[in-house]
Amino acid sequence: MKIDVNSDMGEGFGAYQLCDDAALMKIVSSANIACGFHAGDPAIMTRMVRLAKAHGVGIGAHPGFPDRQGFGRRELPYTPEEICQQVVYQVGALSAIARVEGVRVAHVSFHAAMGNIINRDEALALRVMQAIARIDSALIIFSQPDTIIERAAKAAGLQSLTLFLADRAYDSEGRLVPRGIPGSVIKEEAAVRTRVRQFLEQGTVTTFDGGTLPVRARSILIHSDTPGSLALATLVRSEIEASGASVAPATDVLAQ
Repeated sequence: MKIDVNSDMGEGFGAYQLCDDAALMKIVSSANIACGFHAGDPAIMTRMVRLAKAHGVGIGAHPGFPDRQGFGRRELPYTPEEICQQVVYQVGALSAIARVEGVRVAHVSFHAAMGNIINRDEALALRVMQAIARIDSALIIFSQPDTIIERAAKAAGLQSLTLFLADRAYDSEGRLVPRGIPGSVIKEEAAVRTRVRQFLEQGTVTTFDGGTLPVRARSILIHSDTPGSLALATLVRSEIEASGASVAPATDVLAQ
């Protein structure tokens, strides 16, 4: 079985860098590249595309709100039309850079507040997916399972790849525990290892309140801004390989 390991990358600006993207690119199989709004700029985006190409990593657009100060995590009052325009702009920018470098964008993974807002509004989600499909109908949409985003992607004729977030706590309904709550971000290696093994062996996750929740996913996400993200991503990859599965980009996972 093939499983994807993905991470949000290129989330710096100018001389500022959030994590060791070059080292992380050697571990992951899909890179969600910031497209210049919540983070990133043309130089960083080009560097990320070149690194991904060099390491055989799937290239994905990671669109977010134009909110550097809030790192795209603040829910801002954009209209549905504005949100669609922002998604198209960002996917289009990365697609152009990728084309110049002789590769293509394979997937889209929404960032933080933008993803949260899209995932609460069925009409908006379908409108966004239809716009993405007009850019490239082969694009894969990354989402959590059984969500509005996943359903909208399918309705628009797009493939979807569902995610397990190894470094974030889940509540009993399968939602992410808000970052402001202690314990919502899981950064201890032993805890992440236990969660990944449970997911690989049982297809479940232990929730924030101690329950057990089924998880239908084929890709494991590690956030690059989680402390120790490089070590955590390395751990995740080693656990996948130890289970007898192989790590592969989203396109290969869906093709099997």
